[in-house]
Amino acid sequence: MKTNEELQKDVQAALKWEPSLHAAEIGVIAHEGIITLTGEVDSYVKKAEAEDAARNVVGVKALVENIDVQFGSKGKREDNDIATDVVNTFKWNWEIPSDQIKVKVENGWVSLLGEVEWNYQKEATKKAVHNVPGVKGITNDIIVKSKGNDRLEKRSVEEALIRNGSIDDEAMTVSVSGNKVTLSGTAYSLSQKEEATRVAWNAPGVWEVDNQLEIYVA
Repeated sequence: MKTNEELQKDVQAALKWEPSLHAAEIGVIAHEGIITLTGEVDSYVKKAEAEDAARNVVGVKALVENIDVQFGSKGKREDNDIATDVVNTFKWNWEIPSDQIKVKVENGWVSLLGEVEWNYQKEATKKAVHNVPGVKGITNDIIVKSKGNDRLEKRSVEEALIRNGSIDDEAMTVSVSGNKVTLSGTAYSLSQKEEATRVAWNAPGVWEVDNQLEIYVA
């Protein structure tokens, strides 16, 4: 298992590898596999990229994100302008059922509400907001609720995990109750744990995924 110092250096190196990030802007604290990111960046895109870079480092068990998005006088925008751009962005994205999404913007923070049939629609909605100028943060409270009568089958989730080459499915257990999938067992990285969640969400009939996987680092 990596020491706190080794893990900190690995995350710092991952941040430096991202061309859009200035590593000096972001502080990294490592403690028993938990990484805390601090500092200030000038766009939400950079904040998201820093999170992605850190979570993909081997040995990271959990991520605490305390990065602030701060704009200069030229970067700050009115909430109404941000909201208008967000709504227009949704209209051009075929993955997003824009008529089912409600948007609230307060001091640059975008809140997403509504109900969609698939988790990929929920994730696409959040991702679309990343590049809107002036956004400081995103709260995604969209609910996933299938409108069909698909029966959620345990075997279909298990087979999907088996097909995914980045997941060690033998260390995971799937249980199904109604429209809820619960994943238990072991994952070997934070990114693998999150990928298992993504795969489970793709099963027809899923309304909720409870990921109880514990991250084991040799």
